[in-house]
Amino acid sequence: MELQVNNAKTYCYTGGKPFDAAKPTVVFIHGVLNDHSVWILQSRYLANHGYNVLAVDLPSHCRSAGEAPSSVEEAAGFIAALLDAAGVQQAALVGHSWGSLIALEAASRLKERVTHLVLVGTAFPMKVSPMLIEASLNEPEKALTMVNVFSRSTLAAPPSVLGPGTWVFGASMALGRRVLASNPKVNVFHRGFVACDRYANGEAAMAAVTCPVLFVLGAQDQMTQPRAAQSLVAAAQTRGKTVQIVSLPVGHHQMTETPDATLFAIRDFLATQP
Repeated sequence: MELQVNNAKTYCYTGGKPFDAAKPTVVFIHGVLNDHSVWILQSRYLANHGYNVLAVDLPSHCRSAGEAPSSVEEAAGFIAALLDAAGVQQAALVGHSWGSLIALEAASRLKERVTHLVLVGTAFPMKVSPMLIEASLNEPEKALTMVNVFSRSTLAAPPSVLGPGTWVFGASMALGRRVLASNPKVNVFHRGFVACDRYANGEAAMAAVTCPVLFVLGAQDQMTQPRAAQSLVAAAQTRGKTVQIVSLPVGHHQMTETPDATLFAIRDFLATQP
């Protein structure tokens, strides 16, 4: 599905089902050097079980045009404009890594328009090693390899996600190369990392969120270690929000390394009353 958002073509995967703004809507937001495809199992399942799905390619990533966001705040503004363009009054936001910060910031701005907030592989502050930031700019292939080594806790996915024996490391490397090549004008790898590293509004944003929050964390995550999410957890709990925490025995790519557990955590959370 294509929408015009901020006067630019925006691609959203709908899980193979026609878009119907009258249904409960879930917006999936990917992380740095990813696209909508990282949510393939979760988005298809929900689209086939009563939900309207918008798994977006962020601006200037793969099938979407526009200017690549240079900050979390800018990307959050895009999410608000996306809901307006789709005619969606309320939606749940699900974000992974950088996408989790975007979802958090958007939820803090949109207030009651966001019914549920799901933060997968999140952290605050989401600091990125200066060496990795430099490599993403000047040696992106090296940086991509480093990220995938740090991110992964398995080399082959369970049968339910991409197919039995899929080489998830190689698939993720290929996806990263494709996303990077999709924008010859801007290094979206470096820009995304800088946006994560500079975001400073996490705790204030969580204080402004009005909906329930689910944290899906990877016990073996070396990119966003579970302890780095605790400031957000505490910020949510101390303000009386409904908070759920799911810890999975994997690394940073929960959607492909524990696809069923990640899906069921999201599915069950979305079924709760805001």
